[in-house]
Amino acid sequence: MNTGYSLCLAAELKNLAVIRSFVQKSAAALDVAPAIVFDLLIAVDEAATNVIIHGYQGQQGTIEIEVKREAMDVAVHVRDSALPFDPTNVPSPDLTRPLGERPPGGLGIYLIRQYMDEVIHRLTPQGGNELILKKSIETTTRRRKQ
Repeated sequence: MNTGYSLCLAAELKNLAVIRSFVQKSAAALDVAPAIVFDLLIAVDEAATNVIIHGYQGQQGTIEIEVKREAMDVAVHVRDSALPFDPTNVPSPDLTRPLGERPPGGLGIYLIRQYMDEVIHRLTPQGGNELILKKSIETTTRRRKQ
């Protein structure tokens, strides 16, 4: 059994469907349960969208997605060469505030944290970003944080 799959493509919104399809097929090939694949798709879609919109800010760049098994986890590595940004340092939004009083956006990182068991950021040797999204494959039930 292959332990990982990689995809590198232009960081453009039109490629989000390609990224989702790649993650879905790669995770299925790694024998990841459908419920876990669903969680991965939500988190990767949010992470890739953030890279494309906020990381590159309209500039050209690439995004690399790697899906692999790591012990009892499935991990998706999202790499880019945009300006360094660590989403793990972003505070959670205040969900108790009425919608009209909340600033627009800001829920993507929150969703990533809710769907993943572990979120790690590190700088690449080239000065870009690597976001590692991990989900345990020990259970098929969704273990979202409350």
